Amino acid sequence: MEPHKAPLQWISKEYYELNGNHVEILHHPPSPVEFSRLAHISRPVIIKGFQIPAYKLWSTEYLVQRMGSQKISIAVTPNGFADAIVAGPGDKLYFAEPLVEQMTMSDFLSKLSSVSHSEVYYLQSQNGNIHSKYDSLSDSNGDIAPKVSEFGALKRDVPSDVSWCSKAFGKSPDAVNLWIGDSRSVTSFHNDPYENIYTVVRGAKHFTLLPPTEGWCLKERLYPHATYKRSSTSTLMLETSRSTNNIRWSSILNPHLPGSLHPDAHPIHITLRPGDTLYLPVGWWHHVRQSEDLTIALNWWYDLEMRGMTWVFLSFLRGVEDVPSGNEDSGKGRDKITSLVEEPPSNL
Repeated sequence: MEPHKAPLQWISKEYYELNGNHVEILHHPPSPVEFSRLAHISRPVIIKGFQIPAYKLWSTEYLVQRMGSQKISIAVTPNGFADAIVAGPGDKLYFAEPLVEQMTMSDFLSKLSSVSHSEVYYLQSQNGNIHSKYDSLSDSNGDIAPKVSEFGALKRDVPSDVSWCSKAFGKSPDAVNLWIGDSRSVTSFHNDPYENIYTVVRGAKHFTLLPPTEGWCLKERLYPHATYKRSSTSTLMLETSRSTNNIRWSSILNPHLPGSLHPDAHPIHITLRPGDTLYLPVGWWHHVRQSEDLTIALNWWYDLEMRGMTWVFLSFLRGVEDVPSGNEDSGKGRDKITSLVEEPPSNL
């Protein structure tokens, strides 16, 4: 055992022995007091019965009609791995961001339904694309000016907050995000500095979760940054970044597959279907797949309370030592990572 990992492994063992892999299921939304208790425990909870207009309204026809000619920002990759580790120039591994292209909702949904399309499209803008606490901005004169949203036509179908969360946390969410994609898009293992309320409108989402106490299992490494661009022939290619620092990211690409994780890890596997809502506490590691031709989801991000011990402890659980370069790994381990990146498993 590496000396610096010994306390982290002790903490994760103690945590698992106290909590196990149990996930509580609520058959109706909690009261603010009940949710406050759940947030204090800081474990995932599946919540049934959360009602929003989007569940009933958002057919393909409705989305196309409401959005009309409005252009929206769509992530494009050759393999479905956006914001993830991929093989690139110089036989190296990179943290790759997607190309972002503008298109109408009609064009986007048509691309998702096309079986012949080699590129992968995913609506994942993550910037409060439905609602944001910055929806009203002050201009140079101090006057309040409304922020223009690509999805303004859909705002009325999605509440700007989750009442029992806002009352429990004493704040409104920083962002409400819309996600639309198909089974080819995969969200790589990461954690967020937000309390997350995540609900599925159509399709299904498959989560692989690890508590913050098991972050040491994820083999975080430093990777050079790159972004997908169009070549002169319009094919996607990786362009390396010279001005962006190396990105710290997990090298575990497919944690849902047997043998991918450290034997001392205790993953929790959750599937959300239409109408299911997940409370994902701040700091929890999650990897997300989609199993339907078209999957639509929404989430509300509530900012982490930075005061107190939470942020300090979450940072400690990631390890206080510097992490090595992901391109210094050699031999079979690196070859395995490269092959997984270049050829995603067929059962994604």
